[in-house]
Amino acid sequence: MAVGGRLRLLFCDHLSLARGKYLPASKMGNGSSRFCQGTFAVTYDKELVPAPGGSMLEGLPDMDAVYIEEDIREGWEPNTKVVIADLFASDGKPLPLCGRSLLKRTLKQWQDLGYSPKVGLELEAYAFQRDADGKMVPYQTPGAYVYGTGRYVDPLRFTDAIWEKASDVGFHIDCFTSEYDSPQFEFTLTYDDAVKAVDDVFLFRLMAREVALDHGIVLTFMPKPILSLGGNGLHVNFSFLDRQGRNAVGESGDVAHMTDLTRGCIAGLMRHHRGMAGLIAPTVNSYQRLKPASLSGYWCNWGVDHRGVTTRLSTEHGAKSRIEHRMGDAAANLYTLTATVLQAARLGFTEKYELPPAESADCFTGHDAKVAAPESLAEALQALAADTKLVAAVGELLVQNHIGIKEVEIQKTSELEGDALRDYYIHYV
Repeated sequence: MAVGGRLRLLFCDHLSLARGKYLPASKMGNGSSRFCQGTFAVTYDKELVPAPGGSMLEGLPDMDAVYIEEDIREGWEPNTKVVIADLFASDGKPLPLCGRSLLKRTLKQWQDLGYSPKVGLELEAYAFQRDADGKMVPYQTPGAYVYGTGRYVDPLRFTDAIWEKASDVGFHIDCFTSEYDSPQFEFTLTYDDAVKAVDDVFLFRLMAREVALDHGIVLTFMPKPILSLGGNGLHVNFSFLDRQGRNAVGESGDVAHMTDLTRGCIAGLMRHHRGMAGLIAPTVNSYQRLKPASLSGYWCNWGVDHRGVTTRLSTEHGAKSRIEHRMGDAAANLYTLTATVLQAARLGFTEKYELPPAESADCFTGHDAKVAAPESLAEALQALAADTKLVAAVGELLVQNHIGIKEVEIQKTSELEGDALRDYYIHYV
């Protein structure tokens, strides 16, 4: 590579793919680069469809990916820095389909209320390899178990390579561990300001997949790659700083003295449970994960330190007090997912929704909840379209585009089962 290196410009599209370009070192300051807006008309199998906002039938105009110098950071490839862009339409206005712009707008709405959101995302993934015949098979981890570490959990030590590279380029790691099923892993970065936190996870996920591939591992964050085992969720942990810098969630484990803010946020997540699903669990495969008694965020319920519920309150105190939402998965655009959770919470707070009672059952042998997640992506899209308050909060064109793309995805996958459905998603999610 030429002396001076290059810049890897990236943005997160509607399918949560990291699209971008390599640019010369001369582009290292504030800058922009043009892409076809028709990117938002493309499905996983690269079919171009007339989804609203995708511009397929409007001449496929340009959009601008705009970045600022202070967002440029060290990359994990040799002599390469990376930067994440916001998307703007040809008229110079923010592109309504851009999840990162949606998240920034969401934060501004919360800040206008006097609160600054803090976010932490928990990623789960399965590891696969190709066997001698080229078939995709689970990575062999002979002695793995939940909360495992070391060689029996990861014989090739590809997670060590991810840790080393992540540390080298400045990601702040909270923990790595093995998950309940094998070969499943959890990767968690530290809690941070919302846009910074999502930027980090967006880049970390891409970096982790590329480093794993160097070790012969296909690392997938898809919701349910092995039907007989547990799924991969993307848990959104969030809290708020008030204008005095205090955690406004308060003592989240103390139901008797719950703050109005915390009460409203939970009520919003309850009210919009079904509508949210279409955006935050956005694939056909997502609904193979969302099942009863699976700790997946299926039931519309909440509780304190209870992993069977969808909205879980932490019993940690002070700065660590937080709300955790457990329905989403990493097939979603990470910015849209986080914004959707925060928008549902905001609606609950500002509209003063009534909070239903906490779940009292174990969610394995029984449950109080009466409302469940949709049973399929098709049902989830119908619930989303019907949730007009949530649609208005997230953005009508973004939702219309999403529904248009996903309706085609449903058709394309209607006859796929098992490994065939897994392989439709595995290289992209």
